[in-house]
Amino acid sequence: MAKVAPHSLIPTITNQTLIAWIGLYCLAVVMGYGRFLFTATLPDIMSELSLSTTIAGWLASINYMGYFIGSLIAMFVPHRLTWRALMLGTLLSIVTTLLLFIPNMPLSLWYIIRLLAGIASGIGMILGSSYVIQNFSINKRSLLSTVHYAGIGVGISASAILTWWLLSLDLHFDSIWLVAGLSSLPLLLLLYAIRPNSEISAADKAKKQPSIKQTYVNFKHSLYEALIGQTKAISLLSLSYVLAGFGYITSATFLPVMAVQQLPTQTHAGLLIWLVVGVFAMLSNPLWGALAKRIGEIKTLMGLTLLQALGMFVPLWFEGAVGLYVNAAILGATFVGIVSMTLNIIKNMNPAYSNLLIGLATLAYAVGQFLGPLVTVALAGAKDNFDAGLLVAGVGLILSLILIVLFKRQLLVRSG
Repeated sequence: MAKVAPHSLIPTITNQTLIAWIGLYCLAVVMGYGRFLFTATLPDIMSELSLSTTIAGWLASINYMGYFIGSLIAMFVPHRLTWRALMLGTLLSIVTTLLLFIPNMPLSLWYIIRLLAGIASGIGMILGSSYVIQNFSINKRSLLSTVHYAGIGVGISASAILTWWLLSLDLHFDSIWLVAGLSSLPLLLLLYAIRPNSEISAADKAKKQPSIKQTYVNFKHSLYEALIGQTKAISLLSLSYVLAGFGYITSATFLPVMAVQQLPTQTHAGLLIWLVVGVFAMLSNPLWGALAKRIGEIKTLMGLTLLQALGMFVPLWFEGAVGLYVNAAILGATFVGIVSMTLNIIKNMNPAYSNLLIGLATLAYAVGQFLGPLVTVALAGAKDNFDAGLLVAGVGLILSLILIVLFKRQLLVRSG
């Protein structure tokens, strides 16, 4: 139901299902547009601006560096300020999307905008998930969380459809980013509608805020408490997550570019392939959740990591459409599942510090994502051949799988 708050023209939404759909919309904006619309529009951006693959790779990596920074910021946001920080992060995401409509921007501004967009994505992903999921009751949390996280796949699909539609009208990336930004504006009203029920209390306002030094001391203490007795296990899982971020990002950044290279006779082949990624990301996550209930999250994570590794090798075994479409389907079907399984596993290792552990894991993933495009473009060479990048990505995912196996053994040793 919805009720009107005093002195407010915007109703307060308390219905859990509606909140889950607002969370879906939030992830579609801050992740689907803020991060992955770049992938959908990259071939047109490179063509219109005459960008090299190296510059495209750096633009991708600078966004992932921003994601790292945003994740770090989110870890230090006090719980009582979660919603306000989420609003600011979402606003920043929408503004940076709209800014790419400005014509003839120097490349330096592109780097700054993509860095800020990454920061907004990191804040929106962590704080959006934290704030939205805390509104779910225990008995509905599993189902409604699936709806919320489907927003990543919805955003990817929307980025492909939007790009396809506007390119078919002979418009280019600037118009695409403008429409994406405008279609994101209603999210601000919806997030305002799920604001906390009460304002910050006078007692909270009167509290003296800790200094930067004290904040750092508090963080060190919390980190020690979160890791105590399980440092090795958490380190293994975090390192595997670095490699997971490194492994998937080659396809997640350059798949449409590869399609344009290998399928020149198919109109908008890159966008159709990117749409496949989004559709499989939307539909697969509930399946992995059901599988995890049967065989456990760690075994499910191992299976997903192996499947994603095989997906990176498929374009090397089968050139052309078959390899690319299979890679797209496997990428979409696995990467959201890997994220959700890893975050669930690590937060359950010490529930009292779940936000801190999720933040650490997200930082690890961001490191892998930052390094991935740089390694890929370095290996691509002057001919822009992505085969070596896919090979290294697949090997990285196999190493990630080995670390997950070692992580599982470490848990058995601790429990035994």
